[in-house]
Amino acid sequence: MEELILTNGNEILQTLAKIELKGNGFVTECLVGEVMDAGISNPDFFKASGADPDAYYDGKNNAWSDIQVRESKKVFMVYGGAGKTRRFHIADTP
Repeated sequence: MEELILTNGNEILQTLAKIELKGNGFVTECLVGEVMDAGISNPDFFKASGADPDAYYDGKNNAWSDIQVRESKKVFMVYGGAGKTRRFHIADTP
């Protein structure tokens, strides 16, 4: 999929609700729940890039392999890709 950058909180949440991650490592049926559980409820930045055959967007596979969601100084990151074990990381930036 094409790289996607969003800065509107509602658009970000709607996009996250359509992302499903299958395969090895970090998996979820709906990424928005994982992001909200991490304490990000009003995101102000979203960036998605790369391709992963086990990542789905709106029911279609080969969605993004790398996803970054930010709210203020808190960042939720997912990274992986074809043949890699998907991981996620949550960080508070200075």
